[in-house]
Amino acid sequence: MKRVLLGLTIVYLTGLTVRAQAPMTNLQVWPKDTPREQVEQTMRAFNESLGVECNYCHVADFASDEKREKRVARQMILMRDAINVMLAAVVDKPAGAGPTAGAGQPGAPIRVLCRDCHHGLPIPRQLTTLMSDAESNGGVKDGLAKYRELREQFYGGQQYDFTENSLLTMAQRAIAAKKPQDAMQYLQANLEYFPRSVRSHVAMSQAKAAGGDTRGALESAERAVELDPKNVQAQNQLKQLKAR
Repeated sequence: MKRVLLGLTIVYLTGLTVRAQAPMTNLQVWPKDTPREQVEQTMRAFNESLGVECNYCHVADFASDEKREKRVARQMILMRDAINVMLAAVVDKPAGAGPTAGAGQPGAPIRVLCRDCHHGLPIPRQLTTLMSDAESNGGVKDGLAKYRELREQFYGGQQYDFTENSLLTMAQRAIAAKKPQDAMQYLQANLEYFPRSVRSHVAMSQAKAAGGDTRGALESAERAVELDPKNVQAQNQLKQLKAR
């Protein structure tokens, strides 16, 4: 039995060695003689950047071009590299060499990497876009539900912007669309998470004023100035309300 196990172990390790030494097949973006180790290292970086596993682009036969995602990925790599060539000329700094060069190293060349756009998502989309899509189907209630769902799932990661900006953007869009009540719902949620957000208090003042609640608008503006007496936007909002 021990001999059988030893034999199987040798066969397995030999297979790993042969695989490690075997050249990659069907390389189209990088040179045909690119070492397997370099390609696999880059693939791992892709997985991390997009938050996926290898089977997102590949089938069991890794050389196969069966999946659309793999064919798209090749074009995305070429687009990224083309951007880096132009970027070097625009910023007057040299572009990095190789698929992963210059990643986060002090003094490294200026380069765009996959994670700069994807942030851990296979299909990168702004949080406000997803909220707007949900809102278009079910109103503010669904927009806020989408925000809370994604926040519960992804908060602390790099995928979405969970600072005060996202809900504030939704509120400002609602104010511009003359929907102050919708704006106030987004702002109330924002103030749950960021009670000291001066910008949210200012926007709340604007939404209340647009909805005809002058007293409430004045209170929100006063709260904004109280939190940040030097904030020009808050000061101007308060002055405008007092001048009415």
